[in-house]
Amino acid sequence: MRIVFFGAPGSGKGTQATLLKSTFGIPHISTGDLLRGHVARGTALGLKAKAVMEAGQLVSDELVLGMLEDRLAEADAAPGFILDGYPRNLAQADALGALLARIDQPLDVVVKLNVPNEAILERCAKRFAAEGRKDDNPDVVRGRLAVYAEQTAPVAAFYARTGKLVEVDGVGELAEVSARVLAAVRSAA
Repeated sequence: MRIVFFGAPGSGKGTQATLLKSTFGIPHISTGDLLRGHVARGTALGLKAKAVMEAGQLVSDELVLGMLEDRLAEADAAPGFILDGYPRNLAQADALGALLARIDQPLDVVVKLNVPNEAILERCAKRFAAEGRKDDNPDVVRGRLAVYAEQTAPVAAFYARTGKLVEVDGVGELAEVSARVLAAVRSAA
């Protein structure tokens, strides 16, 4: 099973991906974790990324795709994977499609978690109060939601045209949302 989780920041992608990882026994691959791991291990890609980040710039799509390709070549990803946080724009969606075609691992389903912005702001405010995560600050979240609407939301239409997109209501108790996600993934497979 090859799955992409898609949705606004704070929509629950990471939580749902972690739960599906256990269900299907496939790795949950977060591009942010990949990037931090390469930097921490001092790999060739990590050293390049570290230099870019230390210069205050964004890591290129090409570099992230290289890390992703390395990760998908690992044995545990052979039966499938769950991508979380990638693709974030149409160029990345195209690049991911080309990579997966090259390695003969086409996507099975793209799960889009639909959560209204007000609910996301409420969730993140609770996490900010409890954990103090800087990226959960309400002002930061509003900015991230604006970037999502402009750059990432159009990716849903891209996957809808391929017939891979399933939309899931991401509002409700964790068990309810998880059941909806699992049913959507199983029906798409």
